[in-house]
Amino acid sequence: MLGFEEIDSTNIADVGGKGMHLGELSRINGIRVPDGFCVTTDAFQRVAAEAPSIDAQLDLLSRVKPDDRAAIRTLSADIRRVVEGVAVPDDLVAAISESLARLGEQASYAVRSSATAEDLPTASFAGQQDSYLNIVGLPAILRHVRRCWASLFTERAVTYRRRNGFDHRKVRMAVVVQQMVFPDAAGILFTADPVTSNRKIATVEAGWGLGEALVSGLVAGDVYTVRDDQVVTTAVATKPRFVQASPGGGTQDAPIEPRRQTQPALTDAQVVRLVQLGRRIEAHFGRPQDIEWCLVGDDFHIVQSRPITTLFPVPRTDDQENHVYVSVGHQQMMTDAMKPLGLSLWQLTTPRPMHEAGGRLFVDVAPALVTPAGRANLLGTLGKSDPLIRDALQTVLDRGDFIRSLPDEDSIAAPAGDSPAPIETDPAVVTQLIRHSQASVATLQSEIQTLSGPALLDFILADIAELKRILFDPQSLQVIMAAMEATWWLNDHLEEWLGEKNAADALTQSVPHNVTSEMGLALLDVADTIRPHADVVTFLHRVVDEGREGDGFLNELAGLAGGREAHDAIRGYLDEYGMRCAGEIDITRTRWSEHPATLVPTILGNIKNFEPGAGKRHFEQGRLASRRKEQELLTRLRALHHGEQKAEETKRMIDRVRTFAGYREYPKYGMVSRYFAYKQALLREVDRLVRSGTCARKKTSFSSGSRSCKKSCAPTTWTPNSFWKGGRRSGRTRRSHRPGSSHRTARPSPASIGVTTPRPARWPASRSRPEPSRAVPVSSWTWRRPTLRRATSWSPPTPTPAGPPCSSPSPDW
Repeated sequence: MLGFEEIDSTNIADVGGKGMHLGELSRINGIRVPDGFCVTTDAFQRVAAEAPSIDAQLDLLSRVKPDDRAAIRTLSADIRRVVEGVAVPDDLVAAISESLARLGEQASYAVRSSATAEDLPTASFAGQQDSYLNIVGLPAILRHVRRCWASLFTERAVTYRRRNGFDHRKVRMAVVVQQMVFPDAAGILFTADPVTSNRKIATVEAGWGLGEALVSGLVAGDVYTVRDDQVVTTAVATKPRFVQASPGGGTQDAPIEPRRQTQPALTDAQVVRLVQLGRRIEAHFGRPQDIEWCLVGDDFHIVQSRPITTLFPVPRTDDQENHVYVSVGHQQMMTDAMKPLGLSLWQLTTPRPMHEAGGRLFVDVAPALVTPAGRANLLGTLGKSDPLIRDALQTVLDRGDFIRSLPDEDSIAAPAGDSPAPIETDPAVVTQLIRHSQASVATLQSEIQTLSGPALLDFILADIAELKRILFDPQSLQVIMAAMEATWWLNDHLEEWLGEKNAADALTQSVPHNVTSEMGLALLDVADTIRPHADVVTFLHRVVDEGREGDGFLNELAGLAGGREAHDAIRGYLDEYGMRCAGEIDITRTRWSEHPATLVPTILGNIKNFEPGAGKRHFEQGRLASRRKEQELLTRLRALHHGEQKAEETKRMIDRVRTFAGYREYPKYGMVSRYFAYKQALLREVDRLVRSGTCARKKTSFSSGSRSCKKSCAPTTWTPNSFWKGGRRSGRTRRSHRPGSSHRTARPSPASIGVTTPRPARWPASRSRPEPSRAVPVSSWTWRRPTLRRATSWSPPTPTPAGPPCSSPSPDW
């Protein structure tokens, strides 16, 4: 038994999440917490040990699939019945009785579950175990303590643990016994706004009586938002009913007299004072909080505080400045979380500082928004590639108070230098750049073969300098910039002169050296090789139907008619493009060479949907269509005033864009080729470590960044889980309210643009999510891109040498 005054953050294993938070709250100066004590997890363990049948039932429960609701319902009900029927040991009864005598034997108490996996920073079990209000007398309290223990095995709690990897045996239950307060009003305080996730805006929900009316969804509460100690908005709800203590114990709902139904439950002064208390609690715990409060007279009592697990994390900063983060992943069309080594290598590759949050990378564009020139450049660039991000940035700027504004002359200008001479429209320039990249990759592949241990890591880190030299080669960036400028020129002038929108799309079909287009066309050639061989086609359908993985199926082709030809065609394709995959900027992603079966459905689709020779035919059709469009536009231009001059300028730009546009995809191809060479070498090193017994399992040997990798490769040092494993969990779905509530909150998806303030949300029932098409200045708000560009479309990055030119245009990364 532990009193609140004896509990701090070190006691979570003894008193669970709720108990620990109440102990910590009671230590904060100026925060009133109703007194109480915790029946510790040791008591639960003793009781569980005295019921041997529980162990066997837990074995059964651990083998049930999370989606088998019927089995979970039956087994969990059996366990609850056993737990509720056990006798509480005499010494525990005596200890509870003694604590009640100290607080008031006939007082009313709340008996509340507190599990060790509850109210954690990365997971919330809110509402999954039971709590009981207005319990009076030792026998009733003992009975409800047993019910709290049993609620560890509610169907919902068991399913949540199974889905999120929590071992039933390792989650233990404490029980909080806390003096009841009978409030005039009660509710919830979010220290970060749950709609916009703005850490400077707090939201308060309030209703009459006990807070159960709100958290159960019986009524909608008043909603107040507060910023800088000022109430910003107030929405007073009609509150026809409230929950109150029942004379015989427990609670009951009752009607509210008509005149009070539309009265605000709190005054503005009370709301501001409550938020100030919340800020104090937030500062104590170091993260935004979801706080339950009660108002008795004019005094606020805090009955619970927990971290808000649904907020997308914000990059950490040491200053007190405002920040605006734009997602790198959205610019790269890769929104999944990256694994630690992937994050580390990408940050080594790009010279622009990046910030990590939730397994994703962000660029702080606030400094670029300070000056008029910086704003115009950033908004203009992003507006061409992603109008939604541009609109969101404009919304941030329109606030007026978030980004300080300086005149251009006050900004720190880059030192002036000689501008490079304009690049000639010469196809040999592109050919030479590609040849240099290929030679560099070949040298890397040769030199890395024999390296091992720390020398391998040193070599990779040194080779990244060569990777960056090629990525940011001034001539390479000139080519990309020349293609971009030609595209913009064509789109702008042809729309102005002829009313043609996005004319460059039609004019850049089937351009040479577009490695992404070539990759797709080459897979059509693979289909042509396989199509005549019916046995091979049948076998590949079986590979898909059986869900085969890896490359084992390739060896089985040899025994089939046409199998050798199919094998060589697929292997040839993998030799050229096998380093690629979805999300390929993360080095830890499985490549096509590692899992060739990934390509089989596409090959079969090509066999079914295309005629032989489709690759070459489609390329030629695109080239001819582009030429026809060129001739049509030039003919129409010559009919205009000064038409010959306009046609001559346009022809020059068409030649320029067709010469350079295809190269735009190649720098990323070269980068991914190097990444794959690094990965193959690292996997060989892991195999060596496994064989030597230094690493027990290959699958658990890749998790951390480059520094940990180097430490792991040292001859006498091994750090478990040291290379690359799972991405970071940034939050979990949780209930917005307590049992009975129909409102739920899901973890926001990774932000494509975020705004943070120096001050560091369960979704309130009375407020709705923002429309995803609207740009909202928030730290964790996100939209999903409505469409993705075709792989063969062209949208080059700007020439700013601050990040790898990749498959979507990006201003600095």
